[in-house]
Amino acid sequence: MTLLLDVRAATMRFGGLTAVDNLSFSVEAGSIHGLIGPNGAGKTTSFNLISGFYTPTSGEIIYRGENIAGIGTHRTAAKGLVRTFQHSTLFQEFTLLENAVVGCHLNLRPSLAGAIFGNDRRRRRAARERAEEVLEFFGLAERRHELASELAHGHQRALGMAVAMAANPTLMLLDEPFTGMNPEETKRMMELTFKLRDSGVTILIVEHDMHAIMGLCDRITVMSFGRLLAEGVPQEIRENPKVIEAYLGGGAHAA
Repeated sequence: MTLLLDVRAATMRFGGLTAVDNLSFSVEAGSIHGLIGPNGAGKTTSFNLISGFYTPTSGEIIYRGENIAGIGTHRTAAKGLVRTFQHSTLFQEFTLLENAVVGCHLNLRPSLAGAIFGNDRRRRRAARERAEEVLEFFGLAERRHELASELAHGHQRALGMAVAMAANPTLMLLDEPFTGMNPEETKRMMELTFKLRDSGVTILIVEHDMHAIMGLCDRITVMSFGRLLAEGVPQEIRENPKVIEAYLGGGAHAA
C-alpha cells in the first residue's frame, strides 16, 4: 500500500465554529476514494484544506510525504494536486480547446526569461498539444471549437474534468461531479472516472449520489459534524449502523 494523501488530525475553526474536528484519513495511490456525509458534515471544508485554500487551525495535510497545509491552491496544483468544483468554473465564452489550454497553465507561472528566449512559445505549443490530448481522452475532441456555453450539462462536467486533467495531476479532487445529471449522464461520467483512474490519476471524490459512490469507490470515508464517523469498503459503509443513522437523521440522499 502506497499512501498518496494522509490527512492527520486536521481541524478547522471559524471563530467559535469547528467545521472540521480532528479528522484523519488516508488515500492510497491508484484508488478512487469517497468522502461522504450528511449536509454540513464538513466535506467541502475538508476539500478546501486539502487543496491548500484554507490553512488548518491544527493538524497536517501530507501529500507525497510533504506537509502542504495552507500552501495555496496554485502551489498544490504545481505539485500535482488539482481540484474541480461543484459549480462550473469554466470560461463559458471560451471554446472547449481554449478552456483546456487554460488548464495546462494551472501549474505554471510565466517567466520573463521564458518570454525572451522563446520558452513561452514552446510552452504554448505544448499546452495546445496537451489540450488536444485531454479533449480526445474525454470524447470532446470533435467539439473543440464549440463554446463551453453550448454544451449540455453532462458535457460541461466532463470538460471541467478535462481542464483539471490538462494540468497533469497525480491526485484529482472531484467535488460533486454528478450533480444534476440524468441516469445516462451519470453512467457516462462514471465510465470517465474509471478511465481517469486507469490512466494513473488517483481520485478523491465528494458526491451525494450514493449509487455512483458505491459503484465507483475502493474505499469510503464518512464524516458527520466535522468528525470521522466511519471508514471502509462500500459494502461495509452501506451496512454500518452509524452511517445509516446519520443519513436518516440528515436526509438519506444528502452529501
